[in-house]
Amino acid sequence: MLTLEHPDRIQIAFDDTRMVNNAGLLFPATLALQLGLSQLVQEHLDLGDAPGRANTGDKMLTLVASALAGGDCIDDAEALSAGRTSSVLGCMVKAPSTLGTFLRSFQWGHVRQLDRVSREMLVRAWAAGAGPGDGPLTIDLDSTICETYGLAKEGARHHGYTGKRGYHPLLVVAAGIGDVLMSRLREGRANTARGAAHFLRETVGRVRHAGAKGQLTVRADSGFYTHAVVAVCRKTKVRFSITIHQRQSLRNLIEAIPEEDWTPIPYWMESAADVAETTYVPFRSEPDAVPMRLIVRRVRPTPGSQLALFASYSYHGFITDRDGDTLELQADHRRHAEVENAIRDLKCGVGLNHLPSGRFAAKAAWLAIQVLAHNLARWVARIRLGEQLVTTKTIRRRFFSMAGQLTRSARRLTLHLPRRWPWAEQATLALARLRAIPLPA
Repeated sequence: MLTLEHPDRIQIAFDDTRMVNNAGLLFPATLALQLGLSQLVQEHLDLGDAPGRANTGDKMLTLVASALAGGDCIDDAEALSAGRTSSVLGCMVKAPSTLGTFLRSFQWGHVRQLDRVSREMLVRAWAAGAGPGDGPLTIDLDSTICETYGLAKEGARHHGYTGKRGYHPLLVVAAGIGDVLMSRLREGRANTARGAAHFLRETVGRVRHAGAKGQLTVRADSGFYTHAVVAVCRKTKVRFSITIHQRQSLRNLIEAIPEEDWTPIPYWMESAADVAETTYVPFRSEPDAVPMRLIVRRVRPTPGSQLALFASYSYHGFITDRDGDTLELQADHRRHAEVENAIRDLKCGVGLNHLPSGRFAAKAAWLAIQVLAHNLARWVARIRLGEQLVTTKTIRRRFFSMAGQLTRSARRLTLHLPRRWPWAEQATLALARLRAIPLPA
């Protein structure tokens, strides 16, 4: 029978040199090794004569591991130097001061070099079994606000359209699997659509390069309802589904739809939501303007709400060039909201809720590192744990945060993990599968 001790009677001593903090980081470290992350960083990231130019692979792995362990600032990486933790990471753990120098060495061109690293990591991960293969792939284009405080932040001195001071990065997320396919930091006052067309074009090229051979579809909200974004979709042969801006002329068109054309859809209030379709010519002043499908969902205001005093319905429309049933397309378009789960995971699962340093390029590098950490967690879960959609917090609780003890016997190292760990069998199988991934040539 287990004997319980009173906490006041327990002595502490920080003297065990065999303990491994966050021993489950062995899993993403193994995948990073098999995908060649350190070598890609050494090959593509050239900081020139900057103070942080040495050992870039180890510095990158340290920052990625810190993010997966729950660190959201540079100083949190210090926890990885405890005990024998560095032994399971496959790199020399660098001090926070060294990591700070490394990040401050970045210029914008170096951030683009990190984009090349993430591009090649995506190719290798999808080739190892994480990709969509020949099937269709839907990608969600969105942006988010990363709030900061103070006036000493490059690119965040002015308030954005939300009234908050911070940054406004662009993100593209693979629907259904949560991979962040591409990211780009922008200053806080950037308009939602600023640079979105070029960003989308580069993303499509990246996805095709990574091996996606099926039909691509882009979903986006009204912030990306621009002629430039639609033109990129057409030129790259990508289907699109984009929420449209509400104007009085558009509302008049919608209200002219015959009542018999509206089809009820499931909603929490009975008979309160319908969907219909009409034809609309967006960007009419452009030379390539053509009629498109306009699918509209109308919702009756909640009884007693302020909106119910002024309107019979609220309308939510989107343009699309996709084929298919109206009901199915509107349901699929609404699933664009799932992109918020990936954004939440970047902020709460890794370290995007905090952007260190006052230099814009250092923050852009930090964003790229958090995306790499996020994707490594996704790939570990999907490739070898059989989990299609699971948060980084859940993976950390089940696998990454395990405490362990590293011992050597007969020239072999053994990582001793907690007995009766609920996910021990799954973890053992996952590690064997990760180690079976062929090393990059």
